[in-house]
Amino acid sequence: MWIGFAFASAFFAGVTSILAKCGIKQTDSNVATAIRTMIVLAFSWIMVLLSGSLDGAEGVEQKTWVFLILSGLATGASWLCYFKALQLGDVNKVAPIDKSSTVLTILLAFVFLHETVTGIKIIAVLFIGVGTGLMIQKKKTVDFEAPEGNAWLIYACLSALFASLTSILGKVGIEGIESNLGTAIRTSVVLVMSWLVVFVTGKQKTIRDISGRELVFICLSGLATGASWICYYKALQDGLASVVVPIDKLSILVTILFSYVVFREKLSKKAAVGLFMIVAGTLAMLLPIV
Repeated sequence: MWIGFAFASAFFAGVTSILAKCGIKQTDSNVATAIRTMIVLAFSWIMVLLSGSLDGAEGVEQKTWVFLILSGLATGASWLCYFKALQLGDVNKVAPIDKSSTVLTILLAFVFLHETVTGIKIIAVLFIGVGTGLMIQKKKTVDFEAPEGNAWLIYACLSALFASLTSILGKVGIEGIESNLGTAIRTSVVLVMSWLVVFVTGKQKTIRDISGRELVFICLSGLATGASWICYYKALQDGLASVVVPIDKLSILVTILFSYVVFREKLSKKAAVGLFMIVAGTLAMLLPIV
């Protein structure tokens, strides 16, 4: 079942990127992240109540709380960087870099969680790494003096780094707690962090200027994220982090398909080869458990 939850997580995560991109054309990315987190938080706690997971909150150990909070902070940092990158760059360029967190996650899972690294996994990681490199393209721009010309790349790389930390910290954090409750607690941390960033940067004044259309897309992306998270952490709780994470990253297929349909963003031949290698490497990660 955990493999099924991992694939469901990938689908909803892929949809999230497109909906979020539609919602941050004029809206500040930090503000959009904060609003989305409110939707995810509500969604998460509803799932906690429906599943009856709240009863287990009293027995949560201190270690679990620490790792859930750290995971939430890493998630918040990853989100803020990812949606800033989405605002500055093309979806089909940002998404592959974010998904490269798979490589670092597998390494961290080996070091800290002592998960086995086989020859197949090493080959798969090489495929994912090389494929990601092929998909990274310079953003074409007429104004070469634009200060944020390559800023999207920096934000995308930081997003990948924090995403990998999120997976490892989250894996440790949900070992002693029901996954829905763990997700809700982590989301609460992300909410506080994201709104602090909004107020520190003085962007709260722009909330009233958000168009109704963009607000709808931001809320829809929050619902998609909530669904993705619940499936992801259920899979992470029951399965191997080094396998769940690569499956989740298959969301890149959904993202790139919709980026073509919605934004008419096309892949070059080089990028298409990179995408094929990423998918091949990801599927190869499943071979040891099939």
